[in-house]
Amino acid sequence: MHLQSLPQLVLGIPAILIALTFHEYAHGKMAYLLGDPTARNQGRLTLNPLAHLDILGTLLLVVAGFGWAKPVQINPYYFQMDRRKGMMLVGLAGPAMNLVLAYLAAVVLQLFLRFDIGGYWLATFLNLLVGYNVVLAVFNLIPVPPLDGSRVLAGILPPEGAAAVYQLESYGTLLLLLLIATGIIGRIMGPLVTLVLNLIITASGLAFI
Repeated sequence: MHLQSLPQLVLGIPAILIALTFHEYAHGKMAYLLGDPTARNQGRLTLNPLAHLDILGTLLLVVAGFGWAKPVQINPYYFQMDRRKGMMLVGLAGPAMNLVLAYLAAVVLQLFLRFDIGGYWLATFLNLLVGYNVVLAVFNLIPVPPLDGSRVLAGILPPEGAAAVYQLESYGTLLLLLLIATGIIGRIMGPLVTLVLNLIITASGLAFI
């Protein structure tokens, strides 16, 4: 999603900040529930966007349609369960939060459209909130370190496969930037984002049947 008009620019920035903030909060909260106090001790268990803002990731989300926030630091040695499975749950928490937010925003949007309330600006904001949450969820589930999908993949694979995923972390950011620069990420994400958006829109409409 790209911000191409003044309303999209004005309303898109808060939509992006909400999506990023709730995403990182969910990571920290899940880690805390599993026994890791690191995020809490660093002041990341908050919905204050300034605590989670990453300048490059936010600019990419505005310009390129996908990006990230400042990652929440996790110490799996605190987990009161298998560390690999714990990291998988922490990884899933962020995208899951974004999908929940997208669904709730879509339900509110459907409500406003049905009863013709809220006006153009609110409808635009809700549309952007749905879209950016879906984009953020899909992007982060790509199984390339340091994205959340790599944690999920490592939690599913046997230990040997998980070790191979962890070994990619040293090169993950470079690989990710290469995939973005060549447009491969966009070609992968396009159909997936469309599919998820259609599912959420359909599901939000069912709430009024």
